[in-house]
Formats: sequence, structure tokens, C-alpha cells
Amino acid sequence: MTFYQELQLSSVGSKQLIKSTKDKKEKFRHILIYNFKVYLVMIFCVAVVTLFTKFTGSNNSVVGVTVLLAVLVLRQADFGIRTTHGILSIAGIYLILMAGPRFTNTLTPVPAFFVNIICILLLMILGCHNVIMYNHSTFVLGYLLLQGYDVTGHEYTLRVAGLLFGMVLCMFIFYKNQKNRPYQRKFIDLFKEFDIHSARSRWYIRLSLIVSSAMLIMSLLGLPRAMWAGIACMSVCLPFPSDCTKRVSDRGIFNVVGCLIFMVLYTVLPKTMYPYIGMIGGIGVGYSAGYAWQTVFNTFGALSIASGIFGMPMALKLRIGANVLGAVYTVVCTKIFGFLADLTNIRKNVSASAGGI
Repeated sequence: MTFYQELQLSSVGSKQLIKSTKDKKEKFRHILIYNFKVYLVMIFCVAVVTLFTKFTGSNNSVVGVTVLLAVLVLRQADFGIRTTHGILSIAGIYLILMAGPRFTNTLTPVPAFFVNIICILLLMILGCHNVIMYNHSTFVLGYLLLQGYDVTGHEYTLRVAGLLFGMVLCMFIFYKNQKNRPYQRKFIDLFKEFDIHSARSRWYIRLSLIVSSAMLIMSLLGLPRAMWAGIACMSVCLPFPSDCTKRVSDRGIFNVVGCLIFMVLYTVLPKTMYPYIGMIGGIGVGYSAGYAWQTVFNTFGALSIASGIFGMPMALKLRIGANVLGAVYTVVCTKIFGFLADLTNIRKNVSASAGGI
């Protein structure tokens, strides 16, 4: 395996390669490449977000995060349709990211709930046809981040400009890397194949309703950072309901672990180091091969910002409450949806049997 090929491996792939290598010299080489990759990705991410922040303003750093995540995903993922038609999906996704989050922040909680359902459902249809790609964790996450870190006036104009640039960049990278895909399915087929009786379409609806309703509840209770509940629900609401239980446990437990580690860092480190806690979390994510520890280190960046706004104790309470309750709420709702689906199938079978008599 070449140096470049090793750089393309995921954390799981790198760790498996290191573990399976018996030759000490080769093992040491793989370890060096793995460490180099982690810090290279970290430097790249910081550089991209910094550039976006420089040109769109400090309150728009989330634009850099959103575009960065999309670029990293679209290097390898596809939409299950012709590549040229996939460019239309990217355009649709970015138009929603530009308009949806800002529009919902002009509405009261109940109307915003319905707009969120429509926007998230469209993001799922446009970007998640191939469910094993898990594209929803990128596009829906971007939508929720942009909604949570809202801006107005000139800053919003700069936000739109940044997203437009990101859209063009994603289109270019996507076409360059995916142009040889043999798909015959077209853009319109994403909508034609939407069927309320299919498992995939039911997942679209389930995730859209659960995420939107969780944020509605947070908003009606007057709690800030409603997006944290939405992100927790999105993370736990997997295409296959049977996978949700393990994810809920990891989300709840390791979110608490992340908060405790953050609390120690926040207490021990001098104030001048606070801006770097999020970077420490980013490095930790790079070394994490599994969802559990990624959850731990992902708390650092969010808490770094929230602690500056609400204070560290309140930020911890909000983070733990939104994530634990959001994860549990997702499981409860998933079971309800499953029960309703089973009930519908029973009625359908009974009707079919009655018709055949």
C-alpha cells in the first residue's frame, strides 16, 4: 500500500492495518502515517474554517464547517443517480441551507416546526437515496448548525455568498471524483421513488418528524440550543430501527463522559487556552475509530462556544439534557412509528384476505 493510499484510509482502516502488521518496521511506518494523517486533516480543517471566517465574518464560521463536511463526504459518496443529475441535488441541498435555517428563525416555534419538516425531508430525499452512505449526517447537520448559529443583515448576505462558493466547490469535486459512476437513475427518480410504504421513505419521514418535534419541544420550553436536541435525534435515528438502541446508549453515556472531560479541561487550563479546547476535540475525533469516542470529543467544540455564552455549568446542563433526552426521545418515537407501521401492515393484510374471499 502506498503512502497516498494509506492517507485515504479511515481511522478504522488505519488501526486495522497497524494491528494486522507483524513486521515492526512496517508497523512503525503505518503508525507514523496514521499520526501524520490525523494532524494533516486537522490543519486542513482549521485552514478551511479560518478562511471562511476571514471572508464571511466570525459569526459565519459555521459556514466553513458546513462546506468542509460536505466536501469531505462528496469526495467519496454519491446520490445513487447520474453524476450530472447529482449536481442538481447539490444545488437543491445548498438552496435549502441558504434559505431554510434563516426562514425558520423568523417564525414562531409551531410554524417553524412545519418548515423544518419540509426542509429536512427534502434534504433526505435529495441527498440520502443511498442509505449506506449516511449522507444525512452531513446535510441535516449542516442545516441544524446554520439554524442554531443564525445571522441577519449583512452577515446573512456574506453567509449566502459563502454557501454559494461552497456549492460550486462541492459540484466541482463531486463531478471530478464521481463522473465515471454507471448509474442510470435520474434526478426526478429521487422523487418518483418516494413511497410511504418503503423502509427508506419511512426513515425519511421518521427522522424529519423526530428531529423537528424535538426542537419544537425545546423551543416551547424556552430552552436555548434547540439544535443540540435535533442533532442528538438525527445521530440516533438510523435507517434500521434495530440499530438505534446501541447508538442511544453510546450517545447518552459518552456525551456525559465528554462533558466531564471538558469540565476538567475548562477548570485546569488557563483562560488563554479555552479557544484551543475545540481543536483538542478535533484531534481526538481524528484518533477515534468508533462512534462512542467521537461523541466524547465532539462535545468539546460545542461546549467551548456555549460556555462563553451561558457559563460552563449551564452549558454542561444544556448539553447533557439535550443529548440524553433527545436520544431517549428518538427511541420512544421510533418504537411508536414501528408499532403504527406494523398496525398498518396488519390492516392491509386483513383487507387483502377479505378481498380474496
